[in-house]
Amino acid sequence: MTAKEIEVDEVVEDIDVETFVSAETKVAKAPKTYAIRRTLCWVVGAVIIALSVAAGTAWGLVYLQHQRDAEAAEALAAARGYAVTLTTTDQNAIDKNFDDVLGGATGAFKDTYSKAAATMRKMLIDNKVSTTGVVEDAAVKAVRGDEVDVLLSVKQDVTSAAAKDTQTDHVIVSMTMRKVGDRWLAADVMLAGAGGKRGK
Repeated sequence: MTAKEIEVDEVVEDIDVETFVSAETKVAKAPKTYAIRRTLCWVVGAVIIALSVAAGTAWGLVYLQHQRDAEAAEALAAARGYAVTLTTTDQNAIDKNFDDVLGGATGAFKDTYSKAAATMRKMLIDNKVSTTGVVEDAAVKAVRGDEVDVLLSVKQDVTSAAAKDTQTDHVIVSMTMRKVGDRWLAADVMLAGAGGKRGK
């Protein structure tokens, strides 16, 4: 073998060794790199999922609170209107007054009012009683599913055959509104300012 051939063989051997070592190193590093990347992907994925769940939960709570507030506002508006209906009597529209009261009631209160309606109607007509109710203040006390408790302050002006001057009463009305279909109806009413008597 000539000196030139020996030099070429040595160069080839050097190249083969370096190439082999380099390839072997890459092969050894590849699994580690893949494992790190896979772990990072899992971590990032878990973080994204956790953030998505948290965002979804927060949005759900906000939506439920918004719905709860909206229903409370609807019930409060219905209670204000019903309080006026309940504390207002027109001698020229007695039957309509009672129909309106019964139409806005439900449950035990409606049953109780229905039984007492005939007696109250006779008393109002015989004594020529007329009343006008105005809600001065109102607030929601509690919300329980399809029921909302409302407290109202009502000013009621009363005229009758027995009194020459108009009498003014300030009545505190505690009312439980219940959602029936798409309406809020009075399920329970207490006129605290009228000695705890229910109804008119």
